[in-house]
Amino acid sequence: MEEIEYLGETIYRWEVGASTYLAAPTRGARLMNWNLSYADGTFRDIIHWPDIDSIDKLVKARGGNPILFPFSARTFSKGEIQKWVAPSGETLPMPMHGFARQGKFEITRIDQTGFAASLLPDSIAKEAYPFEYDFEVVYRFHAREMSVELRLTNQGKISIPWSAGHHFYFTIPWIDGTSREDYKLKIPAKKAVRQDAKGSLSPVKGIKKIDKISNPELVDRIHYQLTSPIIECYCTKDDSKLEIEVGTNPTPNSGYALVTWTETDESPFFCIEPWMGPPNAPENEIGLHQVAPGETQAFSVTIRT
Repeated sequence: MEEIEYLGETIYRWEVGASTYLAAPTRGARLMNWNLSYADGTFRDIIHWPDIDSIDKLVKARGGNPILFPFSARTFSKGEIQKWVAPSGETLPMPMHGFARQGKFEITRIDQTGFAASLLPDSIAKEAYPFEYDFEVVYRFHAREMSVELRLTNQGKISIPWSAGHHFYFTIPWIDGTSREDYKLKIPAKKAVRQDAKGSLSPVKGIKKIDKISNPELVDRIHYQLTSPIIECYCTKDDSKLEIEVGTNPTPNSGYALVTWTETDESPFFCIEPWMGPPNAPENEIGLHQVAPGETQAFSVTIRT
């Protein structure tokens, strides 16, 4: 592990076997890039990172893994966007994807194996989520895989709701000369939905267990009730693949979700996003999790190549 300068700030680089990882732990606990080097001198970009010219653009950069906390995507209160109803009955503001990705974090551990960082809630976070808690992001880096764990510890006297997630920007296609047509995604989900303009979930019928990444129907689709924790993306031109393991149990929590999205047909990335539940969890009550006073709850994801 080493410190390097990036756009006037210090970020960190880990070289673990053939893998290199870049991260900015204090800025949203942001994993920026993961690439894999081969013996012949070539490399594969696994997690995409774009060129930016200012550190202030890191928050909205289309790359890395933005952390979505306390709720993923858009929340609503009776049709009003970026609002949610707290357990107290009070309607509160809530930014899209929450406030962690743009938040400041304090490094609690950093070494050759990865890092851990805790959120330092600002005034926006305190207004949106008025609880006593510690939210920690823990990364562990290995030669051909990485894991990330989101931990919420309730330090107060009332139960805390949450439904966090990840927004991985995977480099797809990852082989020169291939296109999205050459990549397939295997999602073992019983149900798929889309979020409508008022925050409700509309069912999607006729979903395939295996689909081409090029299928436009995958964009903005939420898959849940996973029958297996393993999601696979693979190239049909060779044996290269990407494997995402959601949770730590043989059968995932029924609320856990896998979201697929990209910006355009020409984008150098495709997002495969493990969430604790579909969007607008406080109102839809699917994938909404509660942390009792004094307890810690975790959401773990492992990625392998």
